[in-house]
Amino acid sequence: MRLPRVLAVYVGRVFLVSTLSVLGGLLAIVALFDVIELTRRAAGRPEVPFGALVEITALKLPFMTIEILPFALLLGGLVAFWRLTRTSELIVARAAGLSAWQFLAAPVAGGALFGLVAITAVSPVSAMFYTRAERLDSMLLRGGAGTLGLAAGGLWVKQRDDGLTRGGAAILHGERIAAVTRDRLTLERVSVFRLGADDRFLARIEADRAVLEPGRWRLEDAAALGLEGMGPRERVMVLPTDLTVARLQDGLAPPDTLSFWALPGFMKVLEEAGFSAQRHRLRFNALLALPLLAATMVLVAAGFSMRPARRGGVGLMIGAGVGAGFALFVLTKVVGEFGVSGTLPVALAAWTPAGVGLMLAVAMLLHLEDG
Repeated sequence: MRLPRVLAVYVGRVFLVSTLSVLGGLLAIVALFDVIELTRRAAGRPEVPFGALVEITALKLPFMTIEILPFALLLGGLVAFWRLTRTSELIVARAAGLSAWQFLAAPVAGGALFGLVAITAVSPVSAMFYTRAERLDSMLLRGGAGTLGLAAGGLWVKQRDDGLTRGGAAILHGERIAAVTRDRLTLERVSVFRLGADDRFLARIEADRAVLEPGRWRLEDAAALGLEGMGPRERVMVLPTDLTVARLQDGLAPPDTLSFWALPGFMKVLEEAGFSAQRHRLRFNALLALPLLAATMVLVAAGFSMRPARRGGVGLMIGAGVGAGFALFVLTKVVGEFGVSGTLPVALAAWTPAGVGLMLAVAMLLHLEDG
């Protein structure tokens, strides 16, 4: 029997309303906990207004939406299919000759569409807002130190610098990254701008080469330019720092601050500079897999909630569905860590949760339909 259009629209509408309601509820809960955490961190900073903390959380909402979307689809699907089963609408449709696969066509397509919109439209907004949220967090709660930037191989670094005045900062710019090892970074044609606590210019250093070593920048063939003019060139100058190569790499545009469209270009820049792009490659593949994961979550929800109510144990089955979703979430994080470390190929690490969930869901639905 062919699925009537009216029924497909009705099932799709029920699923859409349930998913959006669950997504809104989850976002409210996550935002509440985020505000509480920011308030705790700002407890010793009376100058930070509560409105700024709320703004930081609000700017993170698009990013949170992408992160919790699969779980929202799972819970929304459980609620929608349980409701259709409890009111016997699903039973009537099955009695009329419709299979579970026909019945699920609209919700599965809707779930995949949710994932597609998330990576193509929400991701750019998420990256822009999340970058702004991180900048506000850094300025208000982390003292504004350690800001990094990378573009076309050049590196910008901002760090704390108490050498000339207490609470000062140094902005270091290298035009080219010459070499990167596990504990050493070499930059060529380097400029260092040393600022006071009020961002007032104090001095400038020009060097042919800067080498990041444990606890210091070693500036080679360097000359200092202060308010009194250019000083003599020195073979070696030292600028203290608490940065390391690992911290630099962690701070170079984290994957969460880049959109789906910007990730491929930034991965190329990272690799040309000699840095590892594993985390960014994993993020890109995870976003690519999101539509499949979203559709899979709908199938998992159907497998756990389309059990006829007269058989009993519906609450237990729905609880098992929530547990399965949580297990997939844990699997995503564990396999992702293996991907970042290089133990597993990045593509395998990103697509495994969706593949495992899909096999589980298909097996359950085959048992439900034909078992």
